Amino acid sequence: MADQNCKNPAEGHRKRLRQRFLQSGLDGFLDYEIIELLLTLGTPRRDCKQQAREAIKTFKGLHGVLDASIDELQQVKGIGPTNAFGIKLFQAISERYAKENVDIKIILDSPIIVRDYLRERIGKKHKEHFSVLYLNSKNGLITDIVSIGTLNASLVHPREVFDKAILNHASHVIVAHNHPSGDSSPSEDDISTTTRLVDSGKLLGIAVIDHIIISKAGYFSFKEKGLL
Repeated sequence: MADQNCKNPAEGHRKRLRQRFLQSGLDGFLDYEIIELLLTLGTPRRDCKQQAREAIKTFKGLHGVLDASIDELQQVKGIGPTNAFGIKLFQAISERYAKENVDIKIILDSPIIVRDYLRERIGKKHKEHFSVLYLNSKNGLITDIVSIGTLNASLVHPREVFDKAILNHASHVIVAHNHPSGDSSPSEDDISTTTRLVDSGKLLGIAVIDHIIISKAGYFSFKEKGLL
């Protein structure tokens, strides 16, 4: 009979991982070790090293794992809803942190900066989301809204977009949405909706200065492409 008092060999390994993190943060951690540390939050008594390595391989790196949905994570043998808890917790905290740090000090004065901001807000969503960024005359972010749904006339009505702009005394706005498919090229609906919003903004004296489409593979800026 095995000695029931002998320690689980994985226990010491997990303890050393946590001690390394507490002492030096993530300095020196390999990508799979970061995922391993997150997986152990959901399964503290289980060795998660192999699952972490497989996840990094499956999703082609740390960024891919941290962006993966629960369903996608479970493609990796040994990862289920329980030990995916740490990764989903990280995603939720990151999203909440980004949302609560929206204030007037954020300056969105180039398509690249706007792209990076939108990647955090809607770029990781697995459904299509539409967003409007309301800016002051110095391109400071006043507020933003995010709606779930495809980009169509019923969701993106000029009244809904510009009512909030007027209430917040916005000088101009940026509209954006994500393409979960990975292709950031605009559709015909994207182009026609943009034209309708731009024309409505002109009547109200509130310019639509860009429409940005975000995907995992890249982004498309109507402003950069000379379509505004």
